[in-house]
Amino acid sequence: MPLLIKKSPDTLEKLNILSRDSQYDLACACGTSQDEHRRRSKENKWIYPVTLPQGGTTFLFKTLLSNACVNDCAYCPLRAASDPQRCSLTPEELARTFLSYYRSRKVSGLFLSSGVMGDPDTTMERINRTARILRRSAFRGYLHLKIIPGASEAAIRQTLSLASAVSLNLETAGEEHFRRLSTTKVYGRDIIRPIQLISRLTSRGSLYQGVKHTTQFVVGASDETDKEIIGYSWRLYRELGLNRIYFSAYQRGAGAAMLPGEHSRLSNGDLLAREHRLYQADWLIRKYGFSADEIPLEAGGNLSLASDPKEMWARTHPEFFPVNVNKDDARRLLRVPGFGEVMVSRILALRQNRIKIRSLEDLGKQSKLFRKAQGYLAF
Repeated sequence: MPLLIKKSPDTLEKLNILSRDSQYDLACACGTSQDEHRRRSKENKWIYPVTLPQGGTTFLFKTLLSNACVNDCAYCPLRAASDPQRCSLTPEELARTFLSYYRSRKVSGLFLSSGVMGDPDTTMERINRTARILRRSAFRGYLHLKIIPGASEAAIRQTLSLASAVSLNLETAGEEHFRRLSTTKVYGRDIIRPIQLISRLTSRGSLYQGVKHTTQFVVGASDETDKEIIGYSWRLYRELGLNRIYFSAYQRGAGAAMLPGEHSRLSNGDLLAREHRLYQADWLIRKYGFSADEIPLEAGGNLSLASDPKEMWARTHPEFFPVNVNKDDARRLLRVPGFGEVMVSRILALRQNRIKIRSLEDLGKQSKLFRKAQGYLAF
């Protein structure tokens, strides 16, 4: 029989595999227009749009350092018991490749994660070494680095000294649900304690206060309700000061057969719709002054898939309306369906210039979303 020799993948081939596999970490997956969604570049890499605080967008190069993993996270296609094509990049290979993209102005930053190679601190050392190489190469741009569950305080402190943003994924709402997803990670020790540490180290007045702190839920892998997820999110914002929470819809077939999500009656499309509704609820909490107990839920504790939560709230609180466009404050205006921060700022600017608003037409171009406001306003 002929002898078959399998060639090890080169750097480019490994990067194709690892940037493809990084799609399973779906932070920033939800958007209202096509330009806001993740996409592949011509080189088959995953490029993620990010909205800047001052407006406009930029693009992140997103990849794994390795897709080898010792953990058994049941929702993850890269878990130890699965059999994808495994490979790893050295920190030097990844830094060199990223810098070539950055210097050619294809991307402005890096989102770097990894499977767990051996143990959490070994993996963190490689992530941190990649970041150190970039910083020593005079790269001062955006670095989002994943914190591996179970990482030591020393490793986390080193990551914070290098990163623009960090994230450690919570994955689910509470220890009971988490035990259904993983037996190799301990919820309190490996997830909650490091998140609390990161929050202390990035809080106002602390050494790393400029570093953004985020997390993510895998929605629908377990059987938690939206009420549980929203409650956890509320506490993460209020008690631990997280900057952002992301939601990733679990897609059936990606994980182990025993997962509750594999037996859900929701289709994959419904799970994506659920992800979108959670982002909308999160926006109400972060931007519009809603509390967790104000988010409208259906009888089973989940958000409606048919209507956005802001409109649902408006329908069930007729006593709050109408809102007077010419008199009411920003807090009340932001509760009007179809109004966002941009529109409210426009209204306040017109009022500051003593311009009387007599109809929606005075506020500019009409849209379907904008016309939702009509029945909730007084002029």
